[in-house]
Amino acid sequence: MKAVRTAQKHSAGIDFFRLAAACMVVAIHTAPLSSVSEDADYLLTYCLGRVAVPFFLMTSGYFVLAPYIWNKAHKKQSLRRFLIKNALLYFAVSLLYLPISLYSGNLPKHAGELCRNVFFDGTFYHLWYFPAAILGCIIVITIAQRSVGSAVLLSGAAYLIGVFGDSWYGLIKDFAPLRLFYDGIFTVTGYTRNGIFFTPIFLLLGVLLANPKFRCKKKVCLYGTAVAVFCMLLEGYASYGAGMQRHNSMYLFLPPVMYFLFQLLLSVPGASVPLLRKTSMLVYLIHPAVILAVRGFAKLIHQTGLFVTNSLIHYLLVCGISWIAAILLEGGKRLCIKKDAHGSN
Repeated sequence: MKAVRTAQKHSAGIDFFRLAAACMVVAIHTAPLSSVSEDADYLLTYCLGRVAVPFFLMTSGYFVLAPYIWNKAHKKQSLRRFLIKNALLYFAVSLLYLPISLYSGNLPKHAGELCRNVFFDGTFYHLWYFPAAILGCIIVITIAQRSVGSAVLLSGAAYLIGVFGDSWYGLIKDFAPLRLFYDGIFTVTGYTRNGIFFTPIFLLLGVLLANPKFRCKKKVCLYGTAVAVFCMLLEGYASYGAGMQRHNSMYLFLPPVMYFLFQLLLSVPGASVPLLRKTSMLVYLIHPAVILAVRGFAKLIHQTGLFVTNSLIHYLLVCGISWIAAILLEGGKRLCIKKDAHGSN
């Protein structure tokens, strides 16, 4: 197939949405509107906010996997570096959170649980993204380099299986053969939101949208995004209200939302903003530690009601401190690199 260049590689829309996506992830772990309205919190945080992780996966598919799949002459080193970098980052951050897991008594109790955490569920609750992204990349590359069509069919089927182990689990849990099938899955991994059922479809959507033949006109994307978001909110509220959910990461309308939304982001003109790329990842990594710090400080000064129980203030504090810390860390790293560069000269 004709090689495709990612012409919008420096789109500002992608980088600015990283900021919003990182804030959505923080919201998922702090429930900002829960003390105001549980229904509103669910719709905004655990339904609409679920676009965050698929967005990050699509950026990996678009920038990292697409050149390798569409351009047969593209060197494999960039993909290899991406996988190694994420594996090393996962290992390093796991070590950083190890004392917290030890203190809270959440360490694996046996080798099987350790393997499940490392390869599927994450060594800390937000770190599931890394093994999922790595495994998903390997699956997509393995299939798509032989047949993109087969990759689309298989990843779509896997996602559909995942949905019925997630937001629509209530539809199948009383049907013995299917319940037995999903029980088997849940002995290996705690969720279907993982590198087998969840990530391949979004990585592949990023790959497809790097090829102009798979894109729509902007007007179609605008209407498509609006309709798909509306349908996803209805789906989410229906499955939530009917008690169908085992978890709430996977919705039937989430892939259509991401297909149209990502194209709108690609259409935003302007240069890329590297600082947002770096700091959004740092916010993702450090915000659970900030949550613990805010709770600990609030307890110390006897202001738990204000800084923790008030979910909106709690969210704003965690989000704000996480971004400030991320900017300071990234700024400090860049300063050290400049000093080293001057020193070597």
